[in-house]
Amino acid sequence: MSSVELLPALLVAIPILFAAVPIVLGLRYDRTGWSVAAVTTVGLAAATIALASAVYADGQVVHVLGGWGEPQGIGIELVADEFSTLIAVLVTVTAAAVLAYTRIGGPRGNTFYAGYLLLVGGLLGLSMTGDVFNMFVFLEIVGLATYAMISSGDGPESAVAALKYLILGTVGASLYLIGVGFLFMATGALNMQVLGEAIPQVAEAGESDLTLLHAAFAFIFVGFALKVAQWPLHTWQPDAYQHAPDGVTPVIAALVSTVSAYALGRVMFTVFGVDFLVATPYLTEIVVAVGSISVLAGSTLAVIQADVKRMFAYSSVSQFGLVVAAYGLVTETALLGAIVHLIGHGLMKAGLFVAAGVIALGYGARTVDEYAGLADRRPVPAAATAVLLIALIGIPPSVGFIGKWYIAVGSVQAEMWPVAAVVFLSTMLTLAYAARLLEKMYFTPASALESPHGPGAVATDGGERTEGSRSSSEPRSDGGILVGSSRRGSPDAVSFGMLALLVSTAVLAVVLGFAGGTFADLLEPFVTEVFN
Repeated sequence: MSSVELLPALLVAIPILFAAVPIVLGLRYDRTGWSVAAVTTVGLAAATIALASAVYADGQVVHVLGGWGEPQGIGIELVADEFSTLIAVLVTVTAAAVLAYTRIGGPRGNTFYAGYLLLVGGLLGLSMTGDVFNMFVFLEIVGLATYAMISSGDGPESAVAALKYLILGTVGASLYLIGVGFLFMATGALNMQVLGEAIPQVAEAGESDLTLLHAAFAFIFVGFALKVAQWPLHTWQPDAYQHAPDGVTPVIAALVSTVSAYALGRVMFTVFGVDFLVATPYLTEIVVAVGSISVLAGSTLAVIQADVKRMFAYSSVSQFGLVVAAYGLVTETALLGAIVHLIGHGLMKAGLFVAAGVIALGYGARTVDEYAGLADRRPVPAAATAVLLIALIGIPPSVGFIGKWYIAVGSVQAEMWPVAAVVFLSTMLTLAYAARLLEKMYFTPASALESPHGPGAVATDGGERTEGSRSSSEPRSDGGILVGSSRRGSPDAVSFGMLALLVSTAVLAVVLGFAGGTFADLLEPFVTEVFN
């Protein structure tokens, strides 16, 4: 077995094993978690880039675990192909980059970074697993780590948001597992490749087996719709994003639902296949309807939000709706657009939530009104936020435009004209809530009413504000150090690394806007295999 073939297993195993290291070192040393997480995630990022280079040069890399081969249909495989490696690179690079914020902005407890590495390992496993049961296992690992990270914020609201996500996330995973059970009953297989070959044969065998397949798809789709936060199953997401610590939200917003949306696409196109999707009555229409309604509902709810993080959370409901609708179109161009939009959305949302954290830390602003006059006082964060908002709208040249363009073209090719209208309406609604922030930052002078709280109040990592009576060196409950009233809301609270991360993300969102042809070339082998 070559070293490249070992990489998928190592990418999953190393972060899960290293998640115990901060806790063990914490028995003797304080605040070693960040260093362990930084070294691990940087190494993982380098390894995933090397794996991606091998995949795009020589084709997919498969690692079979435990000697269970593919013919049995229950083999435990990790598969790195053109689709999964892109997601894996997004996971590791984002996880490594966001540490530039948490180094100063927190949370900084050893237990937090143990959960951080566990989350990264679960996301990488979810990205590269080759069988549907282990996809459930990794969904649970991701869920458990995410619950813990959301609850690490200050105040009861974080605990309540984590509990809501725990309940709804468990329901979603359970529905998915029921669907996997129906799949196994119908085919006797769990391996994705074997399922992809068996389902067309089973669908022709008899009415009872076909009913099992329909039930399997229904349960799996609803389970993932909950995980991806599609309307009306989205209610956990705004609370989770708003009340999670500012250092946590960029990771869960950019990665957790993104990888879940990837997993939905993987199951739809690799397991069930294009022929099953098209042949099943009303299936594609239902998928498109769920995605389209989520686009309009999420965008509309984002427009009326006062809290910036909550606005971005509802925006994610809308953006993932575009991806789901693109899956339902079942065309090569629409699938390419869905993948590009997944990558672009992960990048843009990571940047926007980092921006929200930096502005809260350096300016004390958390609501739209408190962003008044931001461009005059904090020009660099304001400019980076503006660029990311423009990319989110889909104005060229930006990666947001490329994804929407492919989806719109795919809808025209499929003669699904309402989806093309939804793409246009989503752009207009995104412009509406983005314009609110841009107008406040650049055209509204800060008044006494709109100005953020001054030195007398502290915005905690969890999004609540408490009186700043504690000193800047007083320990926090998460194992870090409370940013005291002398630093919160001042440029001194923002590090150079935070600003560099924010600016780099904004620049990358524009640079990738010129990479539409590159994305098409990289993903052509996967898309061609799906539709042939």
